[in-house]
Amino acid sequence: MSIDTWDEIRTAYHVARLGTVSGAAEVLGVHHATVIRHIDALEQRLGVRLFQRHARGYTATEAGRDLLAVAQTTDEQFAQLASRIKGAGGAVSGELVVTSIAGITGLITPVLVGFQALHPGLVVRLLIDMRLFRLDYGEAHVAIRAGAAPEEPDNVVQPLIRLRTGLYAARSYAARHGLPRGPDDFAGHDFVGADSDLSRAPFQRWLREVVAADRITYRSTEPAGLEAAVRAGAGIGFLSAYLAANDPDLVEVMAPRPEWEAPLWIVTHVDLHRTVKVQAFLAHLKHAAAGWAEI
Repeated sequence: MSIDTWDEIRTAYHVARLGTVSGAAEVLGVHHATVIRHIDALEQRLGVRLFQRHARGYTATEAGRDLLAVAQTTDEQFAQLASRIKGAGGAVSGELVVTSIAGITGLITPVLVGFQALHPGLVVRLLIDMRLFRLDYGEAHVAIRAGAAPEEPDNVVQPLIRLRTGLYAARSYAARHGLPRGPDDFAGHDFVGADSDLSRAPFQRWLREVVAADRITYRSTEPAGLEAAVRAGAGIGFLSAYLAANDPDLVEVMAPRPEWEAPLWIVTHVDLHRTVKVQAFLAHLKHAAAGWAEI
């Protein structure tokens, strides 16, 4: 396969992924006419129609889907290779990509800023998303995950901390409604909780089991939204203890319990785990986490 052919296949892959010529052109950094020329040349070379053209964009045909499945795998393998090459150098430079769960930005950001200050040539990218980033495809150098220990093959998994969580209310809520003395006194109180019953957080499961569904009167899909609602007085809700500590506007309703704790894990791919950059960051992160023992 020549370089020209790969350019055409890669162009077709992005057209199929995005559904439009303009979207593919933007991602590839080329003119839309180049995208059309690549598609036409590839269809002529293969003797088949790869796309159905319509007013809203391009849709892959059956032949197109077969070709593009191979193109996607190849593109991902190239991305993985590039990430490994970038991470294999002997200096702490280039990019450091860290993916983390939502809710601990206040903890992880000072660590990243401090690490960048030690290594001024470093570009830091912190990715927060519900999906699991593919470390085996080089999407991130380090992942911080919560819950059960990750079990993906070829990953190195290390414990970080157990994140303590308690039940809190804003003083404004307490002034209007008072505070319950315990679960037996929850009736008539408003609660803030996750919008999805599929949430795996142990404290959200406890809330669904103990509090009637119609008393969870404010819901959000995002931890930041739940925190903001509690602080605004929408109801009683769970907050990480480190967020609520020493905050005069919050009142502790129930102290953190071991069964509400969420274990956090550091995950790296075996191919990047021993690189200078990743090892330097892991040492920096663990040193910082040693001071989080009481959070």
